Amino acid sequence: MPTWGDGVAGDGAGGSYDRPTMSNPPSPDGVRGLSVQVKRVVAPVREQVLDQLREAIVHQRLQPGQRLVERELIEQTGVSRTTIREVLRQLAAEGLVVTIPNKGTVVASLSIERANELYEVRAVLESMAVRQFAERASDEQRVALREAFEGIAAAVGAPHEGQALLDAKRRFYDVLFAGAGNVTIAEIVEGLQTRVTFLRATSLAQPGRPAQTVQEVRQIVEALEAGDADAAAEACAYHVRQAARTVLGAVGDTDAHDREEVT
Repeated sequence: MPTWGDGVAGDGAGGSYDRPTMSNPPSPDGVRGLSVQVKRVVAPVREQVLDQLREAIVHQRLQPGQRLVERELIEQTGVSRTTIREVLRQLAAEGLVVTIPNKGTVVASLSIERANELYEVRAVLESMAVRQFAERASDEQRVALREAFEGIAAAVGAPHEGQALLDAKRRFYDVLFAGAGNVTIAEIVEGLQTRVTFLRATSLAQPGRPAQTVQEVRQIVEALEAGDADAAAEACAYHVRQAARTVLGAVGDTDAHDREEVT
């Protein structure tokens, strides 16, 4: 099974900003998991399609190993082949799809090794950001962090809980990194954002994990409010370790189930 970062998709010219067309209606079958037609809005068409496919992969509406057939994507989105190839190249660069000889482009699978690496990087970067937030954040940013945390707490049990939690956690980390005032950390994290979101969605989908997340993030915020940078950094590292344990356990269970089906 292909895993993140194993290949490059597509070949074709770059820089297309063609407008969507409804002249080619979506196939009755289409790409399972992708159901939204590109709309006539201000954002470039390429970005619309990229966002739709990325979101479908992150939320696993497009399943690992599922084929992404160019013809079906063109019919379903109403954009050009050039645009679809650009989008697939970008998704490949993000490690979300790979190209397999004689099969084509497929959604990449999550490997335990790569997930573990990402969590290790997250633990280092986020703990450092928490320490720098404690040193550098303004009073307004500290208030904003508390408000962002309250948003996470409010998302648990809300309609569309999964997406609400992802949005709230993204807001929390945006405030955290802004308050840390470290542009390099922010840039590195942004480069990992799609894969981190995929892992976060997997973690938060596990029973009981949303409530645990609230308690763990609360410890980070309260330590920062108390001015204890060491305790905040340790709480942050603990939060990442717990998320890693949840996701790696879920991936391990899936791998074991797949092996049982094969045998």
